[in-house]
Amino acid sequence: MRRELTTSLLAVVIFTILLGLIYPVGIWAVGQVAFPGQADGSLTHVNGRLVGSSLIGQDFSGGARAAAYFQSRPSADRYNPAGTFFSNRGPNQASAVAFYKQQLAAYVRREGRYDSGLTAAQVPVDAVTTSGSGVDPHISQANALIQAHRIAAVRRLPLARVEKLIAQHTDGRFAGFLGEPGVNVLGLNVALDKEAPLT
Repeated sequence: MRRELTTSLLAVVIFTILLGLIYPVGIWAVGQVAFPGQADGSLTHVNGRLVGSSLIGQDFSGGARAAAYFQSRPSADRYNPAGTFFSNRGPNQASAVAFYKQQLAAYVRREGRYDSGLTAAQVPVDAVTTSGSGVDPHISQANALIQAHRIAAVRRLPLARVEKLIAQHTDGRFAGFLGEPGVNVLGLNVALDKEAPLT
């Protein structure tokens, strides 16, 4: 009995040191050496000021300058990374139909002022639906290209220049074939402020 107890206690101590100390410190060290930016949260700084993380979606819809920024996809949790969740609306739920119609109408109203040919049928699904986490940092290229008309008008930039910025901030498919390309909204908005600062 004493021998089994000693062996068990020794196993707990060894595995606590191995898996509770050595392994986490080793993973942290590898992350800091191989991927320092990603390991620290992919934080974005502008002029020494933290503006966010390129991994977390943000709300750019508030304030008088909202029209000058690309808008993230809708969020069920108001872009709160501490409590991510999705809307949980089912495809046959009456409230879902009403919600998405409302979102679609608001999107067409906002963007249609700058692109008179825009119809509801042209609006990509990510412009009106939330992501699974509620903090997706990307929008589709189609969504960004629609918003480009508004950005070009408000910032007084040629549309072709805005489209070039979109292309520069588009992340390709994961591993070259998984998922769809996505435009990082924070990175794009930071680049916009450098290209055409708001006064």
